[in-house]
Amino acid sequence: AGPDAVIAAFGSISPMGIRATFDLVGSPERFEAFRAARDEAVVEGLRTHAPDIVEPLVALGPELWPVVEQLPVMGRVFYGAHLALPRPDDPLLSGWQAVNAIREWRGDTHWAIAVAAGLDHAEASILHNAWMGYETDWMPTSRGTDPAAIDAGWAALEAKGLASGREVLDDGLALRQRIEDDTDRLTTLVWELLGEERSRAFAEAFEPPCERLLARVDETAGPNYQPASRLRD
Repeated sequence: AGPDAVIAAFGSISPMGIRATFDLVGSPERFEAFRAARDEAVVEGLRTHAPDIVEPLVALGPELWPVVEQLPVMGRVFYGAHLALPRPDDPLLSGWQAVNAIREWRGDTHWAIAVAAGLDHAEASILHNAWMGYETDWMPTSRGTDPAAIDAGWAALEAKGLASGREVLDDGLALRQRIEDDTDRLTTLVWELLGEERSRAFAEAFEPPCERLLARVDETAGPNYQPASRLRD
């Protein structure tokens, strides 16, 4: 299905950007080469910028995979794709891949909720941008959404009573909060399967190094990137 399947599944990224990526990469073999390079960069980056994340990832990986394998796959395209990837021999990379599969499972669930709320990719990004308190249109622009699509997103939100004059109204912010709350409510299965004690250990082990990794994002990409990891003001 090529880029069209990815565009349909991954609503927040510019369709034009996804098509350009497929054109640039050109073949399944090249995708695999890029993934291998990504994996090498992940291992190097974790060891360099968050060395205290290594031991917890290595230790928790074998516990996380049985949880990952029990999560429902129906309607969760990116989680399903991650689940199908070969398991890395490197225990650090394996633990990271297990966490990434959990992240994508949550992400797929989040997008299903956004779609059920009647939002397209531009509308969802505009609402998220306002909910985070970012400067107008930063998020959709950062994801490659073209100006015409952003304008159409604003017009659609205004027609729904969620925005006025390129400003998201309280009802729009409330909708975005409901989407977040519903995402949290519908993705507790991971932690139920892992158990309360190990879930607490997960949070305690990973929060400090993840904060340092986010600081690295601030240095290299700016303080707005990785919005799902940011605390709202």
